[in-house]
Amino acid sequence: MRKQVAMSEYLPNVYTEFREKFPEIADNQDELAASIDQAGPLDDKTSRLVKLGIALGGQADGAVRSNVRKALKAGASREEVEHAILLGLTTRGFPATVAAWQWMNEVVDED
Repeated sequence: MRKQVAMSEYLPNVYTEFREKFPEIADNQDELAASIDQAGPLDDKTSRLVKLGIALGGQADGAVRSNVRKALKAGASREEVEHAILLGLTTRGFPATVAAWQWMNEVVDED
């Protein structure tokens, strides 16, 4: 069971442990991510919704949760996040979409 914490406080143990074990690699990843975020015309909210769709497609639980949090922080409404997830239904399928929708609800309910 996940610990109930505010959105801004949640970092999975595996993430923090990896960053502690490999700080230089983690820092390089952060720099690459920032560079990619700035490489195009999409605003942060749109980028997060796109990344949410990619995470849904990969059935990446942690990435779905992270991008839900970050999309909401970037100004997306719950309805916009939910719509981004629903868009996966006809491309990725019902089970993947329902799983992502469940993860989204757990994230939103944490706050």
